Amino acid sequence: MLSDCQIIPAEESHLRPAAELAARLVQFHHQLDPRRFAILSNDVAGGYERWFRQCIANPQAVVLVAIAGQRVIGYAYGSLEPRNWNELLDACGLLHDVFVDERYRSRGVGAALVEQMVRRLAALGAPRVVLKTAASNQAAQRLFAQMGFRQTMIEMTREL
Repeated sequence: MLSDCQIIPAEESHLRPAAELAARLVQFHHQLDPRRFAILSNDVAGGYERWFRQCIANPQAVVLVAIAGQRVIGYAYGSLEPRNWNELLDACGLLHDVFVDERYRSRGVGAALVEQMVRRLAALGAPRVVLKTAASNQAAQRLFAQMGFRQTMIEMTREL
């Protein structure tokens, strides 16, 4: 990992830069498949900033940021989730988002964010961590597989 990079819990001053990265993640997914991945607002970063503010106050949620110098270069968001009968999923930690600024990729930052998130969710009592990734995002799938995640579901969509 970058020598000057730290993975820390997000604080108020990190929310806007993390939200701007989250907006880039939304745009990335939307470009992959605009019919599946919606842009839910004209102000995606503002929406994420408000959401992250709620999350850092929630003891069942974790928002982490990767900091290099004084700059937020990545973030991860996860939460402890109860049993979900619709998904046939027992209580677990869900890794909802992980994103690293393109200029800092392939330097171990994403892996460090994921590993720290796994530790934090385990500390909250999660017996496992579940995540989803876009079918075409081969780089993310390779990273997650290298970190011990295994494929368990394939989402399919039919437009009506």
